[in-house]
Amino acid sequence: MNWLETVIIAIVEGLTEFLPVSSTGHMIITQNLLGIPQGDPFVHAFTFIIQFGAILSVVCLYWKRFFQFDHTPAPAGSSAFQRLKHKYYFYWLLFVGVLPAVLIGLLAKKSGLLDWLLDSVLVVAIMLVVGGIFMLFCDTLFNKGSDSNKVNERRAFKIGLYQCISVIPGVSRSMATIVGGMTQGLTRKRAAEFSFFLAVPTMAGATLLDLLDLLKEDAAWATPHNITMLLLGCAVAFVVALFAMKWFVAFLTKYGFKAFGIYRIIVGGIIIVLLLTGHSLAMVD
Repeated sequence: MNWLETVIIAIVEGLTEFLPVSSTGHMIITQNLLGIPQGDPFVHAFTFIIQFGAILSVVCLYWKRFFQFDHTPAPAGSSAFQRLKHKYYFYWLLFVGVLPAVLIGLLAKKSGLLDWLLDSVLVVAIMLVVGGIFMLFCDTLFNKGSDSNKVNERRAFKIGLYQCISVIPGVSRSMATIVGGMTQGLTRKRAAEFSFFLAVPTMAGATLLDLLDLLKEDAAWATPHNITMLLLGCAVAFVVALFAMKWFVAFLTKYGFKAFGIYRIIVGGIIIVLLLTGHSLAMVD
């Protein structure tokens, strides 16, 4: 990968990480369009690692939520654990929400299923269409959220279960978790914000695992060029995601999912037609 390919993929990641269109799916499509060979361990890791750059924008934009603790007294008679949970309740909810993804993600990675899915553009295209059709109706099905409903342990865990579906490229982690929140009675805005928060530990863990796997398999990939590409990709994704995230919350709150559903169906449909008619997505073979 050269610097131009890195910047293009990072821009795609920053724009799509928080949109319900699947950032991983769009990066796989973009890599194919650019003619980047699939199956390379570094390309796989790059796809996940630069997502962490976009995720850091959440901490930057919502820093008050991440660094503000509850200093009010815990209920009388609380145990040491309950007092600790009371003070760091925000982090406790993230821990509960990320647990399902940790278990499912590790199983998918160890079985080799995740690597296989990452190499399949057809899987991405099919899931874009399937998810797009669902999104045409999800506002009607689940748009009954109330401002009085807040994220609690039960809701956080169930949203985490929905997040597991996004192990399939093309599903969209953002879509899965936001819809998961809406099924629990959260408003679109509150569901979207918790989706952003939950992305931080999820993608931090995925990034760490990928780095460890890369170093364990063969540290020869850690050339100055590759490390520079990773840092550049993370930086670009971070900046782009800052603007995309603020726009998305406003758009989703006002208009819902329908426009994203139509976009997914069009993009996925075009790719399926191209693949079934024997055409390559690569602009340069």
